[in-house]
Amino acid sequence: MERRTIGAATLEVGAVGLGCMPMNWAYTGSRQRGDESVRAVHRALDLGTTLLDTADMYGPFTNELLVGRVLKERRREAFVSTKVGLLVGEQHIVANGRPGYVKRACDASLRRLQTDVIDLYQLHRVDPEVPVEETWGAMAELVQAGKVRSLGLCAVGARAGRRPGAGMYDATLRCLRRVQQVFPVSAVQAELSVWSREALASLLPWCAARGIGFLAAMPLGNGFLTGTLTPGEGFEPDDIRARHPRFTAEMMAANQPIVAGLRRVAARHGEAVTPAQIALAWLLSQGPHVVPVPGTKHERWAAENAGGAALRLTAEDLAEVGALPPARGSWD
Repeated sequence: MERRTIGAATLEVGAVGLGCMPMNWAYTGSRQRGDESVRAVHRALDLGTTLLDTADMYGPFTNELLVGRVLKERRREAFVSTKVGLLVGEQHIVANGRPGYVKRACDASLRRLQTDVIDLYQLHRVDPEVPVEETWGAMAELVQAGKVRSLGLCAVGARAGRRPGAGMYDATLRCLRRVQQVFPVSAVQAELSVWSREALASLLPWCAARGIGFLAAMPLGNGFLTGTLTPGEGFEPDDIRARHPRFTAEMMAANQPIVAGLRRVAARHGEAVTPAQIALAWLLSQGPHVVPVPGTKHERWAAENAGGAALRLTAEDLAEVGALPPARGSWD
């Protein structure tokens, strides 16, 4: 698989990463199988998908434990990314950016992942009660201690924190400017896909201008862009899509033209090419620093996603995908 750079020339990863969250968190719990997920991670590594993206809150903790089972055998083949800054309670999630907590959480993640060092340690959310410079400074000390190789910032929750009249990533960019004064940012993770392109306006160019890697979260639209979801089929109550405004039966039907467009482009590349692979190839065409991180818990989809790195879209393909409509949600 093609290799791409995260932040510094020494931090290379496969062009398509593996999001490990669905293995233990956020998606249908009844379909989660630990052994099957472990096989998916092994298959991804076999195919050159080196970036494994997890977080201490996924589970909580069980996702890092699962990834650690693979790392115990294949640490040298993997680029390990995990996150800190969110605590999961019975009915709530809260941010914790206190320096002492960050350092304790890192040690706990290292134990669960069965490794001596984390390649990319990401701040999952900024704690509004703690100056971000203090949190980031504690993370920088972990780099200096040899427990972490590089630092990243997640901007996945930017939509929820958006102020009226402000750009979606204005607050994220202000935060990035602040932490850059403390210690270099190697990667930013934010939603970017065929049906969610807001990051293209400001956040992605900002990263590109500074040589910062961009991890494209939800690159397959929480599964919608794969074309495997049926409108009206419904989701189990523990699945985040059961409450997502783009996944009501009405909106899933309304957004079918996006999948149809991906299918048209895929057909030009051969019968074996899928809409998901076109969606990933489109993301890879947005710049050499972009690394999509599709999540899956199945070997089959891990292999399919890795195959997206080999596709090369034509100017006609890019124009057609670029002309597809943005996602509609129940608020529209």
